[in-house]
Amino acid sequence: MFKFGIEHEVALLNKAGQFVDFASTPFADLDSLISQLPLYEEDYPQLRIGDAGIKKKRWYIEGFERYDSTGAVTACLPKGIEIRTTLHASIQRAVEELTTSFRLLSRVALSAGFVPVLVSFNPYYTEFVPDPPLSEFERQRKRQSPEKRTATIPMLTYGPDLNFSLQGLSTEEIIDIGRKLTYYSPYIIPFSYSSPFYGGKLWQGLSVRTFVRTGPRPAVMVFLGQPEELIDSDPSLTKIARLPAEVGRIEFKACDSCADFTIYAALLALLKGLAGDKTLQGRATTPDASLHQHSSLLGFASKDIADGTHEVLQAAASALGDDPDKHWLEPLYRMLESQQTPADELIKKFQQSGSIEESLRATYAADMAEPALVTPAQIPHSKKP
Repeated sequence: MFKFGIEHEVALLNKAGQFVDFASTPFADLDSLISQLPLYEEDYPQLRIGDAGIKKKRWYIEGFERYDSTGAVTACLPKGIEIRTTLHASIQRAVEELTTSFRLLSRVALSAGFVPVLVSFNPYYTEFVPDPPLSEFERQRKRQSPEKRTATIPMLTYGPDLNFSLQGLSTEEIIDIGRKLTYYSPYIIPFSYSSPFYGGKLWQGLSVRTFVRTGPRPAVMVFLGQPEELIDSDPSLTKIARLPAEVGRIEFKACDSCADFTIYAALLALLKGLAGDKTLQGRATTPDASLHQHSSLLGFASKDIADGTHEVLQAAASALGDDPDKHWLEPLYRMLESQQTPADELIKKFQQSGSIEESLRATYAADMAEPALVTPAQIPHSKKP
């Protein structure tokens, strides 16, 4: 039996119309939004709270946590808000929960003057430099893994973690799926491309997030239960599960963020099909940075990328067979045929308005930004902190 989960990072414009990031918006401003959202006690211990205690709800502030020389948390520099779903036996239910959570966040944010927007790389800053410089504790922490070493990169990027697990697989089979998805990642991710801005200007490609991130950072992470099962690689492919619920989880991390959550459903169905496919032979322990950069610049306009995407779509569809989740793949076929990505729409809006902020304001559909039909007070078994 499969289980699915989604983590979705939300970028925002603040009350002054500025892009929310570590320079424009204090932690307290976003924390005031989180405080108004419900806490679901039944979510735990399924969801991880983390070392700093910031990840207490389905919504939390995503940012760069600062520590003093003793290891005590001193601050968190924000970049936006992350929404995570609980685990579900169906793709449909995972997307429904994400949609409800996004609408709740949107209602609270809009009432406070914040506007949720879709973009996958900070459109203004090209690097994040911790200020003050790292403490000795932070420098030691940075050396603990390749991902901690490159932890400044995610302060500029926004993207989902598309999670799934399947009961009954051996450790070797789980790792093999992770290596397979790493290999075919450049052909999967163009459906999500949504980061065409860089340094306050229009970039030359479709996903600066992919161009900068994938290679130094992993495309896939596989969570295992025992240290001896881990594979030594840089970036990491495997990681020790931090909760029992994480053991066996495969986390696809290479996509840009999507405003249309049905694309997440389509991508999860694609990953599900590829997990069951027995025909594709490509495997990689670490992502091919140059091929990801090629994909990020041209997307489906590259014949090599378009042909590879068609191959993985066909393999996934064949593996799904009569599975009802096969219908989720339909919009992916349409996008491939039209060679259009979400970034193309962002580029078009920018060319019309000449403003990055105006281009971002209309990224989420009106029905997505509307208040949820259910208020936090009406949700059973929930409470405000």
